Amino acid sequence: MIKPTVGRVVLYHPTKVWRIPGEPDGQPLAALVTYVWGDRMINLVAFTPNGAPHGITSVTLVQDGDATPIERYAEWMPYQKGQAAKTEALEKQLAAS
Repeated sequence: MIKPTVGRVVLYHPTKVWRIPGEPDGQPLAALVTYVWGDRMINLVAFTPNGAPHGITSVTLVQDGDATPIERYAEWMPYQKGQAAKTEALEKQLAAS
């Protein structure tokens, strides 16, 4: 699990109900974490394709192994997941030595 912190970048997946006006369907939006409620709940500012910011509160943050919610959600980018896995493997290696 990656601990969310303010300032981290996530991918925001809105549903049709939560779609930002003018935003195309089917693509996640770049977003920054602005507040952390817990490991799986964050506030964020999402950016439309033209860069307009929109504040969004109480968004589910999907962690590895979690089911994808029906409602809007955010997830870590693949690069961040890869870096977290490398860090975890290195920590285990160091602990074993």
